[in-house]
Amino acid sequence: MKISSISDSEAQVMEVLWRDSPRSTEDIATALQDKQDWQLATIKTLLNRLLNKGAVQAEKDGRRYLYSPVLLRAEWVAAQSSSLIDRLFGGSLAPLVAQFSSSRKLSRAELEALKQLIREQEHDQ
Repeated sequence: MKISSISDSEAQVMEVLWRDSPRSTEDIATALQDKQDWQLATIKTLLNRLLNKGAVQAEKDGRRYLYSPVLLRAEWVAAQSSSLIDRLFGGSLAPLVAQFSSSRKLSRAELEALKQLIREQEHDQ
C-alpha cells in the first residue's frame, strides 16, 4: 500500500477509526457530522477506497460491516512528514524548523523539546 495515496477525506475517516474501532458506517458518519456534512454513500465510497488500498479491514456483523484500521496512524504520520519534508525542503529537516520558527514564535516548551531531540540525536551518533 502506498501510504501517501490516502486523500484528505479518507484521512478524516481514518482518524475516526484510529480513535475507536471497529466502527460501522453509521458510527463513522455520526463521529464526522460536526466536521463534514457527508451522506452515508460518501462515507461508504471512502471506506471502499480505503479497503482497496489495504488501509482498513471490514468484518461482517449481521447485516452491516464493522471497519478497523490496518494502517497504523504512526506509519501514516511518518510517511506524510517525510513526504512534506521531501517536497518542500529537499529532504532536509533544518530548513523546515527554520521556516516554522521564523513564521511563528516557538514556545519555551517547544524549544526545550527541540533541544531534547537534538541531544538524543547527538547521543545516538
